[in-house]
Amino acid sequence: MSAILEKAVEALNEKISGKVDGSFKFDFGGEGAVRIDENGASIDDSDADCTLTADADVFESLLAGDLNPTAAFMTGKLKIDGDMGMAMKLASLLG
Repeated sequence: MSAILEKAVEALNEKISGKVDGSFKFDFGGEGAVRIDENGASIDDSDADCTLTADADVFESLLAGDLNPTAAFMTGKLKIDGDMGMAMKLASLLG
């Protein structure tokens, strides 16, 4: 199991525990994926309502608040597949 994925799960569970309606997946490419749903974050590559694809550095910047999710999307650092409204909800939870 990747240390990047374990760190992502821990950080996401601290930020959004119990606040999620629907499902999201952060896809880190070859590293794997983290899925978020009403039960919290876990290392899981199953389907989700909204999939966000970014490298680990972008993800860390998003969680730290150093990178705005909208700016990341507009500059191509973050790709979104699925429900855009769900992506906007997640951005507000991470903010």
